[in-house]
Amino acid sequence: MREVIAKHLLNIEAVHLQPKNPFTWTSGIKSPIYCDNRLTLSFPNVRKDIIKGFVELYNEHIKHADVIAGTATAGIPHAALLADALDLPMVYVRGSAKGHGKQNQIEGKIEQGQKVVLVEDLISTGGSVVKAAEALKAAGAEVVAVLAIFTYEFPKAEETMQKAELPAYILTSYSTLVEVASNNGYIQQEDVAKLNEWRKDPQSLNWMDQ
Repeated sequence: MREVIAKHLLNIEAVHLQPKNPFTWTSGIKSPIYCDNRLTLSFPNVRKDIIKGFVELYNEHIKHADVIAGTATAGIPHAALLADALDLPMVYVRGSAKGHGKQNQIEGKIEQGQKVVLVEDLISTGGSVVKAAEALKAAGAEVVAVLAIFTYEFPKAEETMQKAELPAYILTSYSTLVEVASNNGYIQQEDVAKLNEWRKDPQSLNWMDQ
């Protein structure tokens, strides 16, 4: 499944790899990769494989939950599709509480003690996932796991998730993507070292000299 999803992301251009002409993220980080998993929604076969993969991860590692929660906004559609596949209730978590009305941060019905699986499209530093999990916990829920489509595999993200005691099960990863991209001609073999070096320390520019 890891390779299948990685191939999908490359084929539909949800992921772009440009080690020789890096992107600049909002944070200022120079990155050889740009990932936009929202594009997966436009491809039914890709959507179906993502949900199939999520269901497999759920059945293997989680087995029981009361509610599926999506992170706003990119995690919402995949959470909805997964909740439908598992016949479970679904909610979503805003980045912050609304400034009007009931000032909800969680949209949908959450009850005390419910076990929740949190769905995210992409894990970078892990900060947004932890923030969403904290909102669910504040509402009395227990976040039993995180499901995500893709992870950059940053050491900081792993540390953040472990500290928050959030087990994460992810369909595919940066290292798998680089391997699949190299094997299928999306990048040159000489670029692999650069790409792998960047993952170890994304804030450093040393990888550009590899």
